[in-house]
Amino acid sequence: MPAPSQLAIATAAVTRLLKEEASYHKELAEQEQQIAKLEQEIKNAGSHENDDGNAEFMLKQNKTALEQTKAVLGPLRERIDAAVVKLEDQIAGAEGPVDGVSEELESAKKVLGEAKKS
Repeated sequence: MPAPSQLAIATAAVTRLLKEEASYHKELAEQEQQIAKLEQEIKNAGSHENDDGNAEFMLKQNKTALEQTKAVLGPLRERIDAAVVKLEDQIAGAEGPVDGVSEELESAKKVLGEAKKS
């Protein structure tokens, strides 16, 4: 089995980074919901009437986790942008005189389009 081409590698890298970014956005939404739920529980029950007495601690922990997730998104976006540039270069090189990579090229263009949408 031949080694994957540079175009296939660049395409896979962008795809993986986009999936990672989507995962972090999903996690971010879940954390925001959990924070809202805890804030509502604290508001409704009062800070001294919690079942186990640690709702405020859990709220603080969830807010810290939310900030950490947000901090990951900036550098991740930079990595995606760099991977997109590399993919664009690979596509430009593959569109030249080289034939036989049309399936990889189409896949790369599709991933590039998805990356530019996000």
